[in-house]
Amino acid sequence: MFEKLSGIYAASLTPLNEDFMPALEDVLRLLDFLAGRGCHGALLFGTTGEGPSFAVSERFVVMQEAVKIRQSHPDFRLLAGTGTPSLEETLELTKAAFELGFDGAVVLPPYYYGSVSDDGLYDWYARVIEEAVLPGAALLGYHIPAMTGVSISIELLTRLKEGFPERFAGIKDSSGDPIHAIKLGEAFGNELLTLSGNDRLLSHALRNSASGCITALANLCSPDLRLVWDANQRGESDETAQSRLDASRDVLERYLPAPPLLKAMVARLYDLPRWALKPPLLPLLTDMEIQAAEEFIAIE
Repeated sequence: MFEKLSGIYAASLTPLNEDFMPALEDVLRLLDFLAGRGCHGALLFGTTGEGPSFAVSERFVVMQEAVKIRQSHPDFRLLAGTGTPSLEETLELTKAAFELGFDGAVVLPPYYYGSVSDDGLYDWYARVIEEAVLPGAALLGYHIPAMTGVSISIELLTRLKEGFPERFAGIKDSSGDPIHAIKLGEAFGNELLTLSGNDRLLSHALRNSASGCITALANLCSPDLRLVWDANQRGESDETAQSRLDASRDVLERYLPAPPLLKAMVARLYDLPRWALKPPLLPLLTDMEIQAAEEFIAIE
């Protein structure tokens, strides 16, 4: 029932002014840019969007502005990153996202207690689903253990899918593990909405029943992501586009963390505003920015 959410999503940057407050005047400009370059939708306040750095009130005003994209792009889908270590804040954010008309919530597990059990995680997610997600609305888990220290196991996914079939949609898989992509496909086939978080793995994930992707590089490389997606929809593959994505991912991984690089590149390569970063993130050094831009241009 969640097939409508399949596709290519950008893990959207968050426009910020120099005072570190959201640059609301640029939110629609960025989403319009992404829509015009082949994205089916965008995830706000994921890792690339510096989500954990923002207060509930800051996220709310950006989400409130973002839904206006539907005035020019009625079919553009919006997902909100609403997971925090606080159950109460996660409930508040998730409820707000659905009340504003977002298509789904992508929810990190409660990080900090890295050794938490599947039983504990199930109880936590069950509370979020029961109290914040109406039937037909879509909640996805966000599996990024390198950042959170907490894995969302296939066993936990099975329990959530069986327990909440009309509300638990699937997972954003940012493990970067090709074997895990295979295991997800074997365990669920097309019954689980699986969105890959790694551009390099898009073709591989799609061959293993993934539903699309949510990636940082979609801020720059969504045309190639869309070429791979469209080819897969035709039962084909686009190895040339995937090769460019592989090369672009190599550049990204040489200049981590991603938000400083991507904010510099959209400004330098696509004439979008030069947005600030929330501390502790710092802008790229000028010589690194120039070098990275040359590397991306060479791929094209």
